[in-house]
Amino acid sequence: MSTPLVGVLALQGDVREHRAVLEQQGARTVAVRRPEELDGVDGLVLPGGESTTIAKLADRWGLLEPLRAAVRGGLPAYGSCAGMILLADRLLDAAGNAIPDQQTIGGLDVTVRRNAFGRQVDSFESEVAVEGLTGPPVHAVFIRAPWVEEAADTVQVLGRVSGGPADGRIVAVRQGDVVATSFHPELTGDTRMHRFFVDLVRERS
Repeated sequence: MSTPLVGVLALQGDVREHRAVLEQQGARTVAVRRPEELDGVDGLVLPGGESTTIAKLADRWGLLEPLRAAVRGGLPAYGSCAGMILLADRLLDAAGNAIPDQQTIGGLDVTVRRNAFGRQVDSFESEVAVEGLTGPPVHAVFIRAPWVEEAADTVQVLGRVSGGPADGRIVAVRQGDVVATSFHPELTGDTRMHRFFVDLVRERS
């Protein structure tokens, strides 16, 4: 069985946690802060954090265009929370207004609403059934989380919120080799999302 090399975008956010879980699943990892560190990776993880800060730092350090080119070129990518925002082609703010000025990497033909569930104090946990994962629903942690407002027909919906005021909202998606979740699996001890992604990367490498 091959040992894929997965880059974790390390500009800001929960980088260490993602690397630890990926390595538990048999991947090697590397922190990606400069364009040359993308060379040779078999997959890329975009961690939770502050999406605006991550995008600005990526642009400042000349990493934004190489990231876009890599994802457009077929590099498997997984984004959690802020990572979902960065992978979205279109963004809305919490009130549902378009955000034309925030830069993203893109790769998912979706419209994502930032801070959709509310502020930090509105963070919550829920059980989410995720298509493609065996076993019980994922215990999902949502922290100032986005959701997918609209998804193109080419996007596979993997999971939705069940119950509560956000019932039915899309929180996990896949389009080809690009996967994103609104929640933070790296914080819960449930390794299945990372295993799913490492298996996807291994199939492509």
